[in-house]
Amino acid sequence: MPETTLADLAHEVRSKNAGPFWVTMEVFLRDEEGYRIAADESFLNERVVADLYRVEADSVQLFRIPSLNVVKISFPRPVSQGSLRDRDMHAGQHHVPLARLSVPGRAGGEAS
Repeated sequence: MPETTLADLAHEVRSKNAGPFWVTMEVFLRDEEGYRIAADESFLNERVVADLYRVEADSVQLFRIPSLNVVKISFPRPVSQGSLRDRDMHAGQHHVPLARLSVPGRAGGEAS
């Protein structure tokens, strides 16, 4: 069976600019069970985000919002918006590595 990813647990995983120097990503989970998994610090934490995006762990900000089943993540952009090396000016594709994050112990592709 295919592995379950964070995207399988979510309605939407998106990223966007939070000014010219920061990226914000939001994971809107389908239900409380998906939120419980995504909000678990042993699964998703500053170190995991830092490794995915090659940023310093102490620069990552995680916000867990249980009333909305949302996890929000912010970190400094690797290059400032609009700079010569900026390959995603609106940060609209930064969410992909996060969305593809495998959920340990789950298989099947769709949340149950």
